[in-house]
Amino acid sequence: MARVDVEDRRFDTPKGIRRSPAFRGSGDNDRFGRFTEWVARGMGTPGFLVGLTVFAVGWMAWNTFASEPLRFDSIAIGFTALTLMLSLQASYAAPLILLAQNRQDDRDRVQIEQDRQRAERNLADTEYLAREVVALRLAVKDLASKDFIRAELRAALEELDRRDEEEATDHAPG
Repeated sequence: MARVDVEDRRFDTPKGIRRSPAFRGSGDNDRFGRFTEWVARGMGTPGFLVGLTVFAVGWMAWNTFASEPLRFDSIAIGFTALTLMLSLQASYAAPLILLAQNRQDDRDRVQIEQDRQRAERNLADTEYLAREVVALRLAVKDLASKDFIRAELRAALEELDRRDEEEATDHAPG
């Protein structure tokens, strides 16, 4: 009997075509997500903005005041290399920030679902307790009150007194 390859049992690819596994990094699927969140948190700090400003001012100062052979970006053409560097930084920053926001949205969605489930359980518990309180009120309403028991005991005592008087008159000589 021929051995069936695992890839040949997949129904989402034609038989005989092997799919290459997707890039997974070093085995930690969440590492890149944590990296994007780290980048997004870092870019939102005053330190990053100050650092980027110092970098840009330093770049422009070097290429303006340094001797001609040491300059690597020309002021005459508007610091093209600096513009390209900042554009490259922005082109990577935007998707990384969006990925971090998507991860946060996913966490928020899970939190909202958990809050909704917790609220449903709280509502069910509250409704159950309300039904129990009503049942206890009904049970207490059916219980004999102190006045009712006294009235019943008086009636029973009067009945016994009446019987005793009747027996005493029936057994009397005469």
